Amino acid sequence: MSEGPEGNGLPALFSLAGKVAVVTGGSRGLGKEMALALARAGAGVAISARREQWLTPTAEELRAAGHECFAATCDVSKEEEVGRFVGDAVERFGQVDVLVNNAGISWGAAALEMPAERWRQVMETNATGTFLMSQTVAKHMVGRGGKIVNVSSIMGLRGTPPSVLSAAAYSASKGALIALTRALAVEWAAHGITVNALAPGFFPTRLSEGVIEHHGAELLERIPLRRFGSEADIHGAIVFLGSAASDYMTGQVLVLDGGSTAL
Repeated sequence: MSEGPEGNGLPALFSLAGKVAVVTGGSRGLGKEMALALARAGAGVAISARREQWLTPTAEELRAAGHECFAATCDVSKEEEVGRFVGDAVERFGQVDVLVNNAGISWGAAALEMPAERWRQVMETNATGTFLMSQTVAKHMVGRGGKIVNVSSIMGLRGTPPSVLSAAAYSASKGALIALTRALAVEWAAHGITVNALAPGFFPTRLSEGVIEHHGAELLERIPLRRFGSEADIHGAIVFLGSAASDYMTGQVLVLDGGSTAL
């Protein structure tokens, strides 16, 4: 049986010791959990959020646990803010090995009533923001390789009953991330950069709490495992995608949904 890249067998495949991970939208929710998991696997982490309110407490929590953490506000839809944040992260750590494009927003409205401006805001943050971050970070990965993980959603893979949720812009943006993932994976493979997508189902977060509160029973009926996602579920998935364990995987979508898309 072959050994891992550091000669220590299976554990080395999942180690991020000496690596640096950037997580956008890393101040709370799934972004915070992914940053914590990558840090626990050994990575130094740089986290961003549009607002400082939850960013500083999360950074302090990471540092208190003994992890290296750089934190700064960044609106990923704004090219100049992306450039500043990535530049500061590279100056702090000297490199970026893993990028997790998690920053995202949503707007619930029936498609017939969706304001065009809200559509644009969701697409600019979720789709354009992911592209800008990927492009900026990839320029630092060329010549040394790296891993990019785009956080999509099962809503980018299938429709959602309007009785539960109507969010066409969010669904469209998450579907766009899957197409972008495949395009960048093919284009950047020559640079040793892998690009994959993570598509979570329903996890209890700020974005989903209202839907779960009002439609939890209906949602669980559509999940074969009959439960929502947990912190441990997201931890294992992101460490796999950010580590050498996924080196031969690119352009793929890892669906983390308790089996709901298998129905």
